[in-house]
Amino acid sequence: MSEHCHCHSCGCTHGKTEKRIWLRLWLACALFVVGLFIAAPWAKIALLTASYLLSGYDVLLRAGRNLLKGRVFDEHFLMSVASLGAFAIGEYPEAAAVMLFYQIGETLQDRAAGASRRNIVKLLDLRPAFARVTENGREVKKAPKEVQIGQEMLVFAGEKIALDGVVVKGKSGMDASALTGESRPVSARTGTAVWAGSVCVDGTLTVRVEKLYQDSAVAKILELAEHASQKKSAAEKFITRFARLYTPVVVGGAVLLAVLPPLLISDASFKTWLSRALVFLVASCPCALVLSVPLGFFGGIGGAAKHGILIKGSAFLERLAKIGTLAFDKTGTLTQGVFEVLGVRSAEGVTRREVLRLAARAERYSNHPAAKALLRAARQENISADGECNVKEIAGEGICAQGEKEQILAGNARLMSRYHVSVPAAEGSCVFVAQNGVWKGTIVLGDRLKEGAASAVKTLQNGLVRDIVILSGDAPSAVRKTAGELGITHSFGGLLPADKVAKLESFIAQTPRGYATAFAGDGVNDAPVLARADLSVAMGGLGSDAAIEAADVVLMTDEIGKLVTAVRQARFTMKIIRQNIVFALAVKAVVLAAGALGCANLWEAVFADVGVSLLAVANSLRPLYFKENMLQ
Repeated sequence: MSEHCHCHSCGCTHGKTEKRIWLRLWLACALFVVGLFIAAPWAKIALLTASYLLSGYDVLLRAGRNLLKGRVFDEHFLMSVASLGAFAIGEYPEAAAVMLFYQIGETLQDRAAGASRRNIVKLLDLRPAFARVTENGREVKKAPKEVQIGQEMLVFAGEKIALDGVVVKGKSGMDASALTGESRPVSARTGTAVWAGSVCVDGTLTVRVEKLYQDSAVAKILELAEHASQKKSAAEKFITRFARLYTPVVVGGAVLLAVLPPLLISDASFKTWLSRALVFLVASCPCALVLSVPLGFFGGIGGAAKHGILIKGSAFLERLAKIGTLAFDKTGTLTQGVFEVLGVRSAEGVTRREVLRLAARAERYSNHPAAKALLRAARQENISADGECNVKEIAGEGICAQGEKEQILAGNARLMSRYHVSVPAAEGSCVFVAQNGVWKGTIVLGDRLKEGAASAVKTLQNGLVRDIVILSGDAPSAVRKTAGELGITHSFGGLLPADKVAKLESFIAQTPRGYATAFAGDGVNDAPVLARADLSVAMGGLGSDAAIEAADVVLMTDEIGKLVTAVRQARFTMKIIRQNIVFALAVKAVVLAAGALGCANLWEAVFADVGVSLLAVANSLRPLYFKENMLQ
């Protein structure tokens, strides 16, 4: 309809335009009612024609323009042909009713769809209105996009933090629930990183800006959410293809219904069968399918965002609902990634302190969790790691530190083999330490499971995914230990990034058709395997640019339980979409058959079409308000 604002990014229907549309429809209704009850034939025809033109002139114009452009089979064409056909056979009330009720139904649908889109955008709209910064000794309110890195913001209780930064003064609770879905506020004090979109709960903070607005996590989340509809699912693509085939088929069926019976049946009335064909046309309008399916996906994505889960498009939501094999990274995903030194085994004549000193010298520039554990243990025992050396980090193996008089190796068995160092056998996660080609000791490390990891894996195994495996670069014995604690049957350790990709490809080849192979990791160190998976899931995306960029699904906290919520949300959304498709097609089939047999008239066909569309739209909103107890 030409006067409707079909702004799909924001779902708006401008207030003045909407009032004008309803005023026009109310006037058309008044003319229609008067026309029904007036006695004079010429006045009846004039009033019903005026009602018809007032309510439907834009539909006729749109159908005409589309015909000139070669786009014939759409709902405007169907309504125009059906209503003009009714005029042609003298069914003036039915002709006016077809157009009037179609327009009322379309306006109600647009209003419902617009409201749902506004709800979703409002849900995702974390944009702070302003940033309170100090310039030349004065407090100034500025748009977040105008604030530069290094400037300090003042945030009062109840206000949103405008940009990502670090607290330099003050203390407060910080509510990041709009970003993470976690309802409990966390404490923010000097040195704490804070994110745009979070709310300062009960104190005043001074925050030094660390990122421009366009580079903040919230800006990226909003951009991805706004463009999520571009990643179309198989269901949406099917509906688009179906509508292209369905509409010409029903138009052809209507033509045959109008023409063949009068030709083949001796006492058949052309007027009767033309009337049935017009009912057939009106009932065939595919609005319910075309509108409700994408709206259902949009609702599912919006509902997931409410739980701190960012799904980058309906195609990924669809895959999330049908995971065949789910592969987990271990460290930082299933485990806390905070290693501890459990013990040190030294070579003969070498002290524990000497082994830790050598390891600390080699690892002091590394950000690997194991390196941090070694340095922490060395500091606790007041062991110095001083001394100049050139450090070379070998991915998936360890560190080679070259000094003036010594070479220090700290890493796994592959690193020792590379430098031809003989080491004793060891179980679990460990770091071998060698000096000048001679083994000096082995440091045994341990890692703890994340809270809730065991229950989340058990729930996923209980019908949400077909199979779960672990793919990790850690020592095979350590990976087997973690797998045993979680009840995971298949685990693979000692894998380099290329090995992970190869393993994942073997699972993709074995996964049944229609199911996705997913990989869940921290989104930083597993870029190759995340890119190769049918569905990539990043854990703990808040504050991690790499996670937000790399993954198809981002869990904004590092809680593995969010993955359970994501899968359930996806399954619930797909269930709603299937309900809409089956319901719409079933009602269409019944009304089409009834129209062809003369058991339904134009009024019933319009009511059936509008009613189905409105019910489907209302059903499509349910994923937006999804709660896990809805499935129990």
